[in-house]
Amino acid sequence: MIDLFKGKYFFLSNFYPEDHLDFANEHRFQAMKTLDQDQRLVILLVDSAREAKRLGRRVSLRPDWEDIKDDIMEMTLRLKFEDEDLRQKLLDTGDEVLIEGNWWGDRYWGACPGYVDGSKRWDGNTETWYGENKLGQLLMKLREEYRESS
Repeated sequence: MIDLFKGKYFFLSNFYPEDHLDFANEHRFQAMKTLDQDQRLVILLVDSAREAKRLGRRVSLRPDWEDIKDDIMEMTLRLKFEDEDLRQKLLDTGDEVLIEGNWWGDRYWGACPGYVDGSKRWDGNTETWYGENKLGQLLMKLREEYRESS
């Protein structure tokens, strides 16, 4: 299991800066939250993925966002993994389960470790993850597609 997208596996993170671009996948994803072209451009031009995420929380949200956000994430990941080196790194994860593990409470795109009785006090158990882990699921889906097409 790969349960943190850091260190050797940072390339799996949406915050990973892509070599051929001046931004990370997070920039693409956050920019797509709005239909306002000026807001999109501002997000795409900021220096860091962290800033892109912050700005993405403040945009005029497109009315269909909740219906399309998973498809948008998949589309942005497909663009990211057009890079052959990144695609190979993804393939090199083999059959590992990919979990976007986090401690900041993102249980939609990622998963969080077990907490004591539903509280915010972590029980120290990294074997049990709670969340939908949509990012991890999409990465595994793409990995399987790339494997089948190789």
